Amino acid sequence: MKKWNLIILTILIAACSQNPITGRKQLTLLPEDQMNSMALTEYQSFLTENKTKVVATGTNVDLVKKVGTRIATAVNAYMTQIGLAEKMKSYSWEFNVVEDPIANAWCMPGGKVVVYTGLLPITQTEAGLAVVMGHEISHAIASHGNERMSASMMQELGMTALDLALANKKEQTRSIFMNAVGMGTQVGLILPFGRKQESEADRMGLIFMAMAGYDPTEAINFWKRMAIQSNGQKPPEFLSTHPSDETRINDIQTKYLQEALKYYKKM
Repeated sequence: MKKWNLIILTILIAACSQNPITGRKQLTLLPEDQMNSMALTEYQSFLTENKTKVVATGTNVDLVKKVGTRIATAVNAYMTQIGLAEKMKSYSWEFNVVEDPIANAWCMPGGKVVVYTGLLPITQTEAGLAVVMGHEISHAIASHGNERMSASMMQELGMTALDLALANKKEQTRSIFMNAVGMGTQVGLILPFGRKQESEADRMGLIFMAMAGYDPTEAINFWKRMAIQSNGQKPPEFLSTHPSDETRINDIQTKYLQEALKYYKKM
């Protein structure tokens, strides 16, 4: 038993990676190219299943593509600055708008981004949209999906060999992946990311939007609008994986905003 525990511990230590910006240790069992491959498959399936809802043209599409492209350019520049340009070679950015009343957006590993039209009345402005897209893209850049999927696979599949789990438990693995990257989840129901991950995405997202030429102070206004939208229906913070709206706004004001403003150059 002790020998088995040692083997498990060795595997877990070997599987730990470091967040490229925060330095936090993460458990990431899946190789990045495998995550990207799964992401591409699920992304294409999503577009096929929702082809009647994908908005092809129009003001909203133009806006999402504009904001997404600017933030992607900023991300590529930032990652190059910190010596992680190689990581971005696996990213093939794509931005889509889906007609749906849900106030949601997500970014797949590898740079596939979807914004739901239900979010746009809350973002209101181009900078407001940049808050959300910067935040969601940060989840992907920080490998939060891999981290969450790794933890879920450990919990649900135990020490089943990874290749066997992926080959023989396809539906279960697919479900874990979908939840891990935030697909198919609704705001206020299944929360895909934990507090540390959310806080990291807040911080990184502010930096990315600032580098893209968007005023990061808009994040405060956006999250205040989100708080109103939730209409007090969120659970108490100690029962939730997300920080409360009040905590998030306070952290942005007192911890992250000053750093992000150093990167801000109005375009």
